[in-house]
Amino acid sequence: MRSGPTAAPAPSRRTVLAAAGLGLGLQFIGANAFAAGTRNRFVLIICRGAADGLSVTPPIGDANYVPLRGDLAITGDALRLDGDFGLHPQLSAIHRMAQTGQARIAPAVAMPDRIRSHFEAQDKLENGAGHDAAVGWMNRALASLAKGDKAEGLSVGPVAPLVLRGPVPTASWSPGRVVETEARLPTLIQDLYKDDPVLSVAFGTGLQTEAAVQAAMSRLASPDPEMQTAADASAVESAMARGVSARDSARLARSMSGSDRKAARTLGQTIAGLMLQDAGADMVAISLDGFDTHANQAGQLATRLTYLDALVDGLHSGLGQTWADTAVLVVTEFGRTARTNGTAGTDHGTASTALLLGGGLKRGGIIGDWPTLQENKLYENRDLAPTLDLRSLFKGVLADHMGVDRRALDTTVFPDSANAPPLQNLV
Repeated sequence: MRSGPTAAPAPSRRTVLAAAGLGLGLQFIGANAFAAGTRNRFVLIICRGAADGLSVTPPIGDANYVPLRGDLAITGDALRLDGDFGLHPQLSAIHRMAQTGQARIAPAVAMPDRIRSHFEAQDKLENGAGHDAAVGWMNRALASLAKGDKAEGLSVGPVAPLVLRGPVPTASWSPGRVVETEARLPTLIQDLYKDDPVLSVAFGTGLQTEAAVQAAMSRLASPDPEMQTAADASAVESAMARGVSARDSARLARSMSGSDRKAARTLGQTIAGLMLQDAGADMVAISLDGFDTHANQAGQLATRLTYLDALVDGLHSGLGQTWADTAVLVVTEFGRTARTNGTAGTDHGTASTALLLGGGLKRGGIIGDWPTLQENKLYENRDLAPTLDLRSLFKGVLADHMGVDRRALDTTVFPDSANAPPLQNLV
């Protein structure tokens, strides 16, 4: 199990239970969440379980693709990007973005370590270094920003991810199961914990986070800016008093399981609303599960990609003009085998696809090189071979979009990584 944040002790079980009773589906990482940050925003979406890049961005122009994949090959239904690549048919919103230069693909990426264990690979992906395992690279990036540009982060998902853990205070929100409570309960709990240096801060921050969520959700129903301001104020007061409603939180929780495309889009819009608030987070990490497709891959992956597409669509629409100042990276810990297995699925592999999205992308073709699926080009005769170090992609976005210093990237954010230079001309 991953260790908790270094900034403060973890809340006790009684705090978690008290928060659950209020509908506070959040995980406290540090104080002062949502501090003022930079104008640009960066969203990292981690698809846990090893998403199959050969299905996310099918290489329709590679003559070896169909013979290797058989019934799992996506050809005629692929949403074409060009003569060489397409997108999975469930990624229709992302395809629309690609057609207007707002989405690019990196079809053969991997971290430098060749690991096929989910837990180890995810730790490497999020830690970005071979040591200091309790701190994630996004947290180190936040710490590396100049004081005047410092931004703080927000994670969305059932567990606060390693990538944002560390000494810089961040917030974590998980849409969860809640029940309506008496209006006076938050006040009673705050009074109970007022003398506890950890619990009082944690609970107060939790209320503020849920208030921000309620305000963001209220904005979705009020397109008029003046009405949005009034709705925000009302929502904050209401949420501080009782937490997000059971109905709204349950709806967003369903979206986290991918069972409701409309709710997934609403979740994306809600996250966008959190980012748009005056003191909203500028770096966000979102965790999605369910991409380990050893059996019956076609249907299982289609469900998860439908959810991913709706979430990104919600971010895009929710951010409005701010989408032009936002970069979104979709990544996974490793890829899957080039050949199918005996249960209509694929097994743990090496290289996979990363997606880069945003309103300010530089136009261009694929990011990195395509190694082809020729048998003599497969890694260990089984996997798509990586041609691009994921750290170079991360560093390119952090340098050009978020203003992180090159030296800090090479030595602090991703220690000893000068051999993986930042990619240029992405954003």
